[in-house]
Amino acid sequence: MARDQSKQGLLRDTKRLSEDSIGHDSDSDIEATDYLDRDATKSPNHAPKNRHQWWFIRFLGRRSRCCIGVLAAIITLWIILSAGGAFVYKKYQEEPPYGQSPPWYPSPKGGIAKSWAASYEKAAKMVSKMTLAEKVNVTTGTGWEMGLAVGTNGPAVNVGFPQLQLQDGPLGIRFADKITAFPAGITVGATWNRQLMYARGKAHAIEAREKGINVVLGPCVGPLGRMPAGGRNWEGFGSDPYLQGVAGAETVKGIQSENVMATIKHFVANEQEHFRQPGEWGLPHAISSNIDDRTLHELYAWPFGDAVKAGVASVMCSYNMVNNSYACGNSKLLNGILKDELGFQGFVMSDWLAQRSGVGTALAGLDMTMPGDGLRWANGESLWGPELSRAVLNGSVPVDRLNDMVTRIVAAWYQLGQDDETKFPRQPPNFSSWTDDRMGVLAPGSPSPQDQVVINQFVDVQANHSVIVREVAAEGTVLLKNEGLLPITRGGLEKLKMKRGLVERATGKRLTGKFKVGVFGEDAGPGNGPNHCKDRACNQGTLASGWGSGAVEFPYLVSPIEALRKQFDSSKVELSEYLTNTPSITGKDNTVLDDLELCIVFANADAGEGFVKWEDVSGDRPNLNLQSGGDDLIVNVASKCGSGTGDVIVVIHAVGPVLMEKWVELPNVKAVLLANLPGQESGNALADVLFGDTNPSGHLPFTIGKSLADYGPGGQVLYLPNGLVPQQDFSEGLYIDYRYFDKHDIAPRFEFGFGLCYTTFSFNNLQVTSQKAKSALPESRPSPAAEPPSYPTTIPPKSEALFPANFRALEKYIYPYLSSADGIETAGGYPYPDGYDTAQPPSGAGGDEGGNPDLWANYVSLTVDVKNDGGVAGAVVPQLYLEYPAKEGVDFPVRVLRGFDKVYLNPGETRTVTFSLTRRDLSYWDVVEQNWVMVTEGQYKFGVGLSSRDLPLTATW
Repeated sequence: MARDQSKQGLLRDTKRLSEDSIGHDSDSDIEATDYLDRDATKSPNHAPKNRHQWWFIRFLGRRSRCCIGVLAAIITLWIILSAGGAFVYKKYQEEPPYGQSPPWYPSPKGGIAKSWAASYEKAAKMVSKMTLAEKVNVTTGTGWEMGLAVGTNGPAVNVGFPQLQLQDGPLGIRFADKITAFPAGITVGATWNRQLMYARGKAHAIEAREKGINVVLGPCVGPLGRMPAGGRNWEGFGSDPYLQGVAGAETVKGIQSENVMATIKHFVANEQEHFRQPGEWGLPHAISSNIDDRTLHELYAWPFGDAVKAGVASVMCSYNMVNNSYACGNSKLLNGILKDELGFQGFVMSDWLAQRSGVGTALAGLDMTMPGDGLRWANGESLWGPELSRAVLNGSVPVDRLNDMVTRIVAAWYQLGQDDETKFPRQPPNFSSWTDDRMGVLAPGSPSPQDQVVINQFVDVQANHSVIVREVAAEGTVLLKNEGLLPITRGGLEKLKMKRGLVERATGKRLTGKFKVGVFGEDAGPGNGPNHCKDRACNQGTLASGWGSGAVEFPYLVSPIEALRKQFDSSKVELSEYLTNTPSITGKDNTVLDDLELCIVFANADAGEGFVKWEDVSGDRPNLNLQSGGDDLIVNVASKCGSGTGDVIVVIHAVGPVLMEKWVELPNVKAVLLANLPGQESGNALADVLFGDTNPSGHLPFTIGKSLADYGPGGQVLYLPNGLVPQQDFSEGLYIDYRYFDKHDIAPRFEFGFGLCYTTFSFNNLQVTSQKAKSALPESRPSPAAEPPSYPTTIPPKSEALFPANFRALEKYIYPYLSSADGIETAGGYPYPDGYDTAQPPSGAGGDEGGNPDLWANYVSLTVDVKNDGGVAGAVVPQLYLEYPAKEGVDFPVRVLRGFDKVYLNPGETRTVTFSLTRRDLSYWDVVEQNWVMVTEGQYKFGVGLSSRDLPLTATW
């Protein structure tokens, strides 16, 4: 295929993906061979011709020894792969060619940004003293359960570089005790509050540092939320790249303000859990997300650019393929876009076992492999480690590349000030991810004998972080419907007490005594406790987190019923509890239900990471319905509450959008609250909103449609494989979530950005001020502000890679050493990937951390006056949406989010809000220019208001 970088871009247009015969790219042959053979000295020509046959025979052979039930599962898979009468296995007898991305080599060196120059200078002095083994040690994880954290690399002891301790996750410190269970990312996004985004990140980092962690594996901005049923959407901040970018950057800043490295993840297009990883779904390869160049830039890579601009230390590459090349081995993604175009100065780490080749990933830009094990968990066999030492010695991985890998890691360590031993003592974490016992071993995954030491010190790091949790949870609660019902009073609703007379006249029934309230649903109660299921991988009790590696051990969880019991005045309110989704609403209990004046119904929907399944939820949700009969519960309670005259409040805890059509318009459903995933202070935060202590100010970070089909073809999870390498074409392009609804004029139930309040706001006096003149292209790429370190490129002596004398190795622990260097010779004519010897021209969109500095310059600003017209104080979220001028041959969304703020106003108070738009905000990605292009003809239109479809003020520029 054509290799013209200036015209080609990252990908072919999605319409052409199925039409063209694609040749191998930068990562193809290396990945194909190393997937089966870790020996970096072997030629790609040694790969079996029919890898699918090799896998299928092994698959059947292994399982022929198992039980009949497993054999039945194999037969079921065989049937699934036989779609439409055509035998899919036969159809895909030859796997699709690897690599539809053009090659981008060599990997750019770190150290060009002024903001990192001092750290690179320090790193260069340290790295120059390292041996080959020490360099490899720093880049390679020691193996699963070979340390106390979920990830640990090797140290360079002789030069003073310690092991780095890496730990999940976005919600807090995974597998640790006495930590805080923060609200999920989706709840943070729903706050639309930059200060809270920062504060949550800062508190998270304080706990990480005090637990002995160097690197937090978060925040998460991928998945973006292309599919509303995607299993891990809740770890991110919403289904818009601008919102994700702001929230991700603020979280990074908060984390790194405490000297802890943040990791932005998952790069990129890891949008569903089905088939995300080889082997997890019985297939030899992961799914391929096939994306065109413009879509990748404007949607999926956009928030990563914000994180890089914020100075993020690490980027985690994802499990999936992108255009049939694994993301952790895709040179265009890592070298071309991330390191050159975005100017990323930190290090790229693999997701755990997302590295699928050895030499190929090193050349493609991977800098650290985690957890160190290669193609299988906990077997002690690494694609790097000793194999990387061998590859450097034989010349298949250039010394220059290894030096840059380790320098990036060491520079990030210096950049975050982790050489300060008062903050980061040179010792393991003070907790173990693998046991709660006080005593244990430092490498529990190794069967080798080890000394028992103190591994759990039970250090309490929670401080007063529950205050932040409660505030985020309350501000992240979205009021979707309120027909004069909320807020309620602790003595029972004065408004509804006045209504008693109306009810009595309508029913002839006298209502006396205490005000009668009923609470319904499993989601209102504690269930079996928040930590009942490993990794939170079940839906029982109140839902406060999704499941998987992003979940934590709750120190406690305040359930809604616990908070309501305390908040209602028991001398005035009679509280009835039905903490089940199947309450008896007939017979003797029906009398109680007839007397209820207010019913609060709780329901939920859960999802999580694809390595575990709960009921019919295999990571991704099978639909957007409420789970465990939640919809029926709401309908049934509404029909019986107060004989159908009682008022109903519905509270939803969910990982994303849920369908509400069965009940949202029922006449006595007077209020609906979406509380998202609120963390440990769930009940208290909800009570703050219900009783009016906090005026609700949350806004939807996604669209709630009336059906799953409303989200379009691109919004549908691929549940069944369409080949041995499942292919997922992002043919919808830019049109996901509200962009799709707008383009096709679909009426949502609740639009993106929607959220009600207990007061009202008005907008006036929208003014536009030009800061810089329009121009099609950004200013020329600047020269590097600093020079990357330079080292000798000669291959080191083999002795540097050999095991030291009398070295006692732990079994399965990954070391950089070789037992022998016999037979290692410098490879002559090593088969580097296609295009390896063709240096790529630097991108005009690059030049500094975050890209070309001109992309971040402010070109236009807008001001608007916002007034609180109501009777109570509250917070308002002014939102700015942009409409592009028409341009021939370029398709633009109807509108895109390009600004927001959150301001608190007393009754009658007015404040002026300012929006500043950068060149990047005003540009689109031109696949021919290979740059961000501003439309210079015509006028940009701006709309300001309270949601994507409530924009009372407009202006042009």
